[in-house]
Amino acid sequence: MKFSKMNGCGNDYVYINCFEENVENPSELSIKMSNRNFGVGSDGIILICPDDKADFKMRMFNADGSEAQMCGNGIRCVGKFVYDKGLTDKETVSVNTLAGIKYLDFNIEDGKVKTVKVDMGEPILEAEKIPVLSENSPVIDKKIISAGKEFLFTCVSMGNPHAVTFVEDTDNFDVEKYGSQVEVSPEFPERTNTEFIEVISRDHVKMRVWERGSGETLACGTGACASVVAGVLKGILDRKTTVDLLGGTLYIEWNEKDNHVYMTGPAEFSFEGTWLK
Repeated sequence: MKFSKMNGCGNDYVYINCFEENVENPSELSIKMSNRNFGVGSDGIILICPDDKADFKMRMFNADGSEAQMCGNGIRCVGKFVYDKGLTDKETVSVNTLAGIKYLDFNIEDGKVKTVKVDMGEPILEAEKIPVLSENSPVIDKKIISAGKEFLFTCVSMGNPHAVTFVEDTDNFDVEKYGSQVEVSPEFPERTNTEFIEVISRDHVKMRVWERGSGETLACGTGACASVVAGVLKGILDRKTTVDLLGGTLYIEWNEKDNHVYMTGPAEFSFEGTWLK
């Protein structure tokens, strides 16, 4: 089975063209391929499939085999894959996901996709739809204890759940210690992605993320979007904010007119191969 290894700001996935390949058990395959010692090594796998409602369909599986609704870095790479591989000649495409249909605009340089702008849709702020156990919507500064430390979390869904907290120093923060416990906190019925944000200025933040089902990753596109929304809700960030992640930089805008969140960032091929197992 042929595959492509790609990354968006270091958030790396194995991409499989399901117009040509048949994947019978994607959960099991994701566990095997994602293993960084015995597999390809990735944060999960993403299947690029035909769809009757959009130009393409994306299915995303985490490294632990669980299927996720959406991946912001992953969908940018889907865009680059389908254009650079000749599956489309359109510079704007639609991609169906478990979080709904998303629209991608390509920035083309020398016949290849350089960056992708994704319309991520409207953020979901209702507690029961995120989901998070709370009597308040939106959920702002919810107190949660993790590893004996109290945090204030603002909760947002971008098609998948996020818990965002603001800390003084992300460089020296123990993401694994606290993020691993927040992920499985009983306040989150479907577990959660957890973002730890350091504010540099009103339009610039640093972010580290513990992703549900994958652990700490170098980047999370939906998490960057959720973090800017959380900062705006708290009154500490502007609607256009640059987000620096361990693996690169994303540009996020929460548009006031249509209430949609727009994410712009890179997408890159790393290598290609054939899976023999």
